[in-house]
Amino acid sequence: MSTGEALPLPDYDELPIAKLQHQIRSLPAGDIDRLIEHEQRHGDRTPVLELLRTRRQQLDEGAEPSGGDQWDGTGKPADTRHGSPVSPDSTAPPGGPLRHGVAGNTPERDRP
Repeated sequence: MSTGEALPLPDYDELPIAKLQHQIRSLPAGDIDRLIEHEQRHGDRTPVLELLRTRRQQLDEGAEPSGGDQWDGTGKPADTRHGSPVSPDSTAPPGGPLRHGVAGNTPERDRP
């Protein structure tokens, strides 16, 4: 594979292993081989190489690449579709410490 040749998965080097595991299921054996070669030359991450080699073996044993688009983002926080529901209005009221761990033993709890 030449250095200018694109990898079969966008942002491959940035993908967490959990995302990579799902994304490689749609790739044919040749693309898996390209990823193995790339990984050996660059990151050489043992868990990633094991994952890729296992998928390559599955394909050799008759597994078929899954259809459809396996790409749903990188899984990084910037790719989330929803904002955080946390706000000052949704926080619990401040609580004072319990005396001996029992609310009834702390009569002035949470009072100004």
